[in-house]
Amino acid sequence: MQIHFIAIGGAAMHNLALALHHKGYIISGSDDAIFEPSKSRLQKAGLLPEAFGWFPEKITTDLDAVILGMHAKPDNPELLKAQELGVKIYSYPEFLYEQSKDKTRVVIGGSHGKTTITSMILHVLNYHEKEVDYMVGAQLEGFDTMVHLTDENDFIVLEGDEYLSSPIDRRPKFHLYQPNIALLSGIAWDHINVFPTYENYVEQFKIFVDSIVNGGILVYNEEDTELKKVVEASENPIRKNPYTTPVYEVEDGETLLETPEGPMPIEIFGKHNLSNLAGAKWVCQHMGIDEEDFYEAISTFSGASKRLEKIAENNDSVAYKDFAHSPSKVKATTQAVKEQYSDKHLLACLELHTYSSLNAEFLKEYEGALDAADEAVVFYSPDAVKIKQLDEVTESQIAEAFKRKDLKIFTNPEAFRGFLFTKEIKNTALLLMSSGNYGGLNFEGVQELF
Repeated sequence: MQIHFIAIGGAAMHNLALALHHKGYIISGSDDAIFEPSKSRLQKAGLLPEAFGWFPEKITTDLDAVILGMHAKPDNPELLKAQELGVKIYSYPEFLYEQSKDKTRVVIGGSHGKTTITSMILHVLNYHEKEVDYMVGAQLEGFDTMVHLTDENDFIVLEGDEYLSSPIDRRPKFHLYQPNIALLSGIAWDHINVFPTYENYVEQFKIFVDSIVNGGILVYNEEDTELKKVVEASENPIRKNPYTTPVYEVEDGETLLETPEGPMPIEIFGKHNLSNLAGAKWVCQHMGIDEEDFYEAISTFSGASKRLEKIAENNDSVAYKDFAHSPSKVKATTQAVKEQYSDKHLLACLELHTYSSLNAEFLKEYEGALDAADEAVVFYSPDAVKIKQLDEVTESQIAEAFKRKDLKIFTNPEAFRGFLFTKEIKNTALLLMSSGNYGGLNFEGVQELF
């Protein structure tokens, strides 16, 4: 098959391109800019476009399909040419469904934890040499790509994102997969640029639950009250398996998980991650991994990339970076680090970077999110607010939203770096939370503080 990617440089798109190339498809693509690591990985595979930009002449009737990335605009010249010629156009999730129609589809959804849970499941399956197809939202240790597709594997494990499918397909991605086995970790309002009300956001999860195939299985976190309501109200004829946070304790900075064989040390930590583990265990059991084998494998899981990733450590201090940006994730991550390092001074830094987090109306959702920290810092770039064409956000609005009188607020990258790099790091747990990079913060420089 000949497949052309419009916006091939995206994290998900270039991984799908590599997976299909590996499968023997003929792949071409375009983009107006491609950054690392996508650029080097495409180049190595011989898939990097010769020039950046959009070239309608690349679209011909010889193509079997075009895959359209979210980065492209509805008036993209290549997209318009494909529509004119009648070439089949797929969104990213649509194409994954086409590739998995004859497989058992396992879809991991929820406002938070889906990348970690998907990573846990894949780690356990890989540990026990159980081959599956997959798509996950982070680069995993032991896996070459974030997407793997074959003709022969029986299962495919898909991270089920609730964001839009493509510029011309406004359905949430996870509505398209029709899972046989599904997991939902919780519901916490996000993506307000697409789902302007909480009710509208929750509705997407109702649709997802009803999209599970008849007789399928839903594993869900019953400690999340909104999710529990959604699942219990659904009349879809499926099996419903609730899970809760397992029993654990923290001793001398080590988390011990209670198992039938007694307390077991694990590398991950935090109530939210232990809850993620409980959900992953259920899914793995439905995929043929027994409980004892699950525990053996999960004890070696150190986390997904950018999810509570340890970046520095010395005798008395430690630093983590985390992808957390939504209010629920920030709160859970901050509490997790404080629980794990209760005897240390917790310095928690949050960059407000996403469309939702820089929205003046949405800011109030962050109330109490940094309360577990001994010292709390918020950084945001007024330029990012302008780029996203949002109303100006003021320091006083941020201070009021977080409801923390000693909150330090920085709007200048140099000032933030000056604060951080002149800090005496002693008996400290440093937590850097963002889906950005604090205006160009050099994380290797952070390591030198230790």
